[in-house]
Amino acid sequence: MLTALNIRDFILIDRAQLTLTHGLAALTGETGAGKSILLDALGLAVGGRATRSGVRQGASQGVVAATFEVDGDHPVWRLLDENGLAGEDGAGEDGQIILRRVQNADGRSRGFVNDQPVSISMLRDVGEALLEIHGQHDGRGFLSASAHRGMLDEFGGLQKKAAKISSLWRAWREAQSALEERRREQDAAAREAEYLRHVYDVLQKLGPQ
Repeated sequence: MLTALNIRDFILIDRAQLTLTHGLAALTGETGAGKSILLDALGLAVGGRATRSGVRQGASQGVVAATFEVDGDHPVWRLLDENGLAGEDGAGEDGQIILRRVQNADGRSRGFVNDQPVSISMLRDVGEALLEIHGQHDGRGFLSASAHRGMLDEFGGLQKKAAKISSLWRAWREAQSALEERRREQDAAAREAEYLRHVYDVLQKLGPQ
């Protein structure tokens, strides 16, 4: 669940910190009070589109961080583990995942998961696994094909088996990459040997004294 949202220099917000607890939370206020800005900030933190107007006027960059408390059997840990982001124990500290987005005034931005730099697409994948933001014209997470496998594994209680298969798959890919590298080295050595034999034959024909 989302437990905290920290915002700095985003649109009209100088500094803001929102802390959430278990249960239903509701944000209310008049039009223009800033409810949509909070949702936009949350969307940016989980990999949403960044625009130049997202940085508060006069600031060089804006920062948004969303903190989640996540159960140990949540499918997101497998995603993090597959990409080397889950930590040594396969889970973050206290089951906590922090998604952070730093946006420059020129529109460029960087993403972080638990302070590890990641691509924006990876930040978005992790964000989609943790959060769904529903709006009038937004699709729902269960309609996303990328989420179907995790849902099926969770429904069937197959998370541990899926994690084991994922680990074996990574080991196989690493072994395959190592084998391909050895083959490239072998081919290079064969070409070098062929070249040296050619040079030797030429020198033998020339018969240098």
